[in-house]
Amino acid sequence: MINLLRTDSSNIDFQNLVKKLDDYLAKIDGEETAFYSQYNKIDSLNHVVVLFENGTPMACGAIKESDPNRMEVKRMYTSIDARGKGFASQVLSELEKWASEMGYKSCVLETGKRQPDAIGLYEKAGYKKIPNYGQYYGIENSVCFEKVFNLF
Repeated sequence: MINLLRTDSSNIDFQNLVKKLDDYLAKIDGEETAFYSQYNKIDSLNHVVVLFENGTPMACGAIKESDPNRMEVKRMYTSIDARGKGFASQVLSELEKWASEMGYKSCVLETGKRQPDAIGLYEKAGYKKIPNYGQYYGIENSVCFEKVFNLF
């Protein structure tokens, strides 16, 4: 049974999944990890989604305001043993729904070029590549995306 929980960054299951994410990113980003870490603090995220499979936390993600019209997707992660089940898509969809409910027009995000699975997830979900924004401007390993919501 799959359950999605809307919570915040004080949630211990979210914190534990983010630790696994940080360990994973340290392996693939190497020396660049310190640069990215400064933008991935989780101490004040108010919009977090944790996905549970049969009561076990398997995937997570968060959003935070980028500007008055856009939320930024942060800290997306699926446990290695749970990949390929569509969990990341479910978390992302729930984050987008939450952002839309709060009146935001789009979501933006940054991911690394060394993460082809993440890039594939975002493209499949309708995200379009955009120029690197903010702190990611000029960063060679970064690729940025945006999804504008269909507002009826």
